[in-house]
Amino acid sequence: YGKKSKLEFAVYPAPQISTAVVEPYNSILTTHTTLEHSDCAFMVDNEAIYDICRRNLDIERPSYKNLNRLIGQIVSSITASLRFDGALNVDLTEFQTNLVPYPRIHFPLVTYAPIISAEKAYHEQMSVQEITNACFEPSNQMVKCDPRHGKYMACCMLYRGDVVPKDVNAAIATIKTKRSIEFVDWCPTGFKVGINYQPPTIVPGDDLAQVQRAVCMLSNTTAIAEAWSRLDHKFDLMYSKRAFVHWYVGEGMEEGEFAEAREDLAALEHDYEEVGLDSVENGNEEDDTEEY
Repeated sequence: YGKKSKLEFAVYPAPQISTAVVEPYNSILTTHTTLEHSDCAFMVDNEAIYDICRRNLDIERPSYKNLNRLIGQIVSSITASLRFDGALNVDLTEFQTNLVPYPRIHFPLVTYAPIISAEKAYHEQMSVQEITNACFEPSNQMVKCDPRHGKYMACCMLYRGDVVPKDVNAAIATIKTKRSIEFVDWCPTGFKVGINYQPPTIVPGDDLAQVQRAVCMLSNTTAIAEAWSRLDHKFDLMYSKRAFVHWYVGEGMEEGEFAEAREDLAALEHDYEEVGLDSVENGNEEDDTEEY
């Protein structure tokens, strides 16, 4: 049997667009159950996507349809390497190898650009440099957290459409000089790049513009722990009063499973804290290996 990658796209709950008050319970119980089975999980925060729809696409009250269309583009970009050809076509398993330094630290932060409405696209087509810069703007992230507060362990850029390696190299070189992107000291600061010739496809009548080129950045950063701590806090508020727990127990769960799941998530937060710490034997030799 070939080794199969088990990838997960997990939706992170948010109060703006919520169908159940018990979403924090469900998220933490699910994360605990799937943590050891999933090789890589891409988190999508409903609040972040909701804000992107309002800000970038001028949708006043985004519906699930609007959110899902945007999520669809992300899933499409991440899996494009399996479906289409390109100059630097990078297989998904290869990304996983580059993105996951430890089995549990497998929640990359996804950023996508350009996210512009069809009206705006008539008078602006963004260059490779512009879409690359946009990936380092918190407003294009699929999870609300601040990468400036964390450290990067890996960074993969998946370009699609009218993109040539020369432009990508120039864009990344500019990012490295202008941005203060801090990597953990035990990791070479290479950006892994994939280029796919198939431009993004848009559903007719969609909110998103048809563009010639787009990029999806997958970065493993310790900052995503902020999302876990927010979720854990919401869980704690309800669980301290044992609110709604009887519904789960009535369905055959045991109360101990809640505590067990919460402990696992506390351990996950701690794991993220630890990987961000500098190594003890911190030599001065800088490793500048590039990956192109």
